[in-house]
Amino acid sequence: MTERTAAIASEASKANGIAMSKPIPGKAEVAVEYPDKLYIGSFEHSARYDAHFEQTGVAFALHHGGAEEERRSVRIHLHTALFAEILRELAATTSALPADDTAHRTALYTAAKALAAALEPAHSHAAAKQTH
Repeated sequence: MTERTAAIASEASKANGIAMSKPIPGKAEVAVEYPDKLYIGSFEHSARYDAHFEQTGVAFALHHGGAEEERRSVRIHLHTALFAEILRELAATTSALPADDTAHRTALYTAAKALAAALEPAHSHAAAKQTH
């Protein structure tokens, strides 16, 4: 475990306690592949997640509690530039979503709109209030 990975795990353990995490509203599947090993895990309704911005990027965590042999967690930290590029790639591939899947399209649209509004510079909010 690198020093940064250990720091991420430590931060996530402190900030992402069960009280601060949320239930997973669907399913997440994770695969980590090494030349000689493959780790695969799924996280469903009984699991929890956390996602938040940090000073250098975004952090995601998936947690599955339960008996000791069933417990697992995945933590990912993406630097801001990489996360921004991932968002651009997702935008470029929305045609892969079925056009008639309005429930998922609406959920994604609403979430993206909320993120865009939250990222809008403070001076834009002040200017908008002055014009109304």
